Formats: sequence, structure tokens, C-alpha cells
Amino acid sequence: MSVKIRLKRFGTKKRPYYRIVVMDSRAPRDGRTLEEVGYYHPIEKEDKQVKLNAERIKDWIQKGAQPTKTVKKILNNNEIYIERSAE
Repeated sequence: MSVKIRLKRFGTKKRPYYRIVVMDSRAPRDGRTLEEVGYYHPIEKEDKQVKLNAERIKDWIQKGAQPTKTVKKILNNNEIYIERSAE
């Protein structure tokens, strides 16, 4: 089973907010999750946009979960996941 760390969309039209979740890669975007590890509110002020459970995220990455492109950017901005370049 391939596990991804990705965004799950909530909110109304033109006012989205997202939960950062761990789920099976084959599940639909708003499907059943294994665990919620944070949230992302793109419309909020800078200090309230992101809340992450860094300990759980690191644990899932260590177990083999792959973050999506957008989640990688969020994690890198918060210095949780630093992608290593292929050498």
C-alpha cells in the first residue's frame, strides 16, 4: 500500500482551507484518512496559515509516506522536510 501525505479540501467555493492528511494514494481526495497531521489556510494571515504536527509527519516519512509537491513546499517552508538532491 502506497501512502501519501497530501491535502484534503474543505471550505466553500472561493474560500478553501485544507487539512494535511496521511492517506492511501489510491483513495479519492476527500476520502478516508489514516491520520490528520496539520492544516493549511491559504487565506489567513501569515502566522495563522499553517499548523503542523512535526513529530507525526517525520514519523510517517520515516515509515515511507511520500509528500505531494504542494505539501513538500509547505514542509520545506516550515523546515520539517528538506528534500535531498540526487547525487
